[in-house]
Amino acid sequence: MSEHRSGFVSFVGRPNAGKSTLTNALVGSKVVITSDKPQTTRTVVRGIVHREDAQLVLVDTPGLHRPRTLLGERLNDLVKTTLAEVDVVAVCLPANEKVGPGDRFIVNEMAKIKRTTKVAIATKTDLAVPERIAEHLLDIQRLGAETGTEWAEIVPVSAKSGDQVKLLEDLLVGLLPEGPQLYPDGDLSDAPEEILAAELIREAALEGLRDELPHSVAVVVEEMGLRENRPEDKPLLDIHANVYVERDSQKGIIIGPKGARLRDIGTRARKQIEALLGTPVYLDLHVKIAKDWQRDPRQLRKLGF
Repeated sequence: MSEHRSGFVSFVGRPNAGKSTLTNALVGSKVVITSDKPQTTRTVVRGIVHREDAQLVLVDTPGLHRPRTLLGERLNDLVKTTLAEVDVVAVCLPANEKVGPGDRFIVNEMAKIKRTTKVAIATKTDLAVPERIAEHLLDIQRLGAETGTEWAEIVPVSAKSGDQVKLLEDLLVGLLPEGPQLYPDGDLSDAPEEILAAELIREAALEGLRDELPHSVAVVVEEMGLRENRPEDKPLLDIHANVYVERDSQKGIIIGPKGARLRDIGTRARKQIEALLGTPVYLDLHVKIAKDWQRDPRQLRKLGF
């Protein structure tokens, strides 16, 4: 029996580089929210891959980006502290887009973190033709050389089609140190249920919205618990949550005509939370205004940043 390996891997990349989808593909369950809106992941949610021979803990960081607001700076600090503490950092570079200044910025930042093993993943290969993928892999190699980054591996992967996901998992496990299991068997994520529920509500609220809202939406689960005096076989989880926006006009957008949009958000979020936690849910949602919360340290703390 070979040694058991365990450790932490962090996916980094520009917003929308496919980090969350890849995390979900590896874990095999929806743990990290995926959204076509960049910059939606804010908490360091870990997905956990359990194997006989290893335990791979995926740390999903927010996309590294040049900060524009206090929130942006907090996100960047979070990324830097996370990256110094993991065993492997894997940069996601989508194959359907050319390697650009944003990617170079990220790889340069990573080059400063000396001890950590670095891997490059060419994501979204299902969206690119073979010639394009080959060219992309050469560009990634070149980017490594130019930034003084030594890639332990360069792997093309499609999380959508599942192509090479297993291979990537094996390679990542191979780069981990030997060590015991870090989390109990059943755990898919070590994020408290409240955070997972808040992320799923936020994802539902952002779905189909225009670009001006994403950063302006925060969700806080105020109360969450099993309803008392229910029969054993019919549990019901009560969740009371507030969706915070910055302005009146945004509140109107989220609520929608006669509350239709908010009901729709509630239904979608409830189904996702039920699927994740395996319990029927009663979800009570309210929309509140927290003026300019992204620039206000006190509000940022209250909203969990």
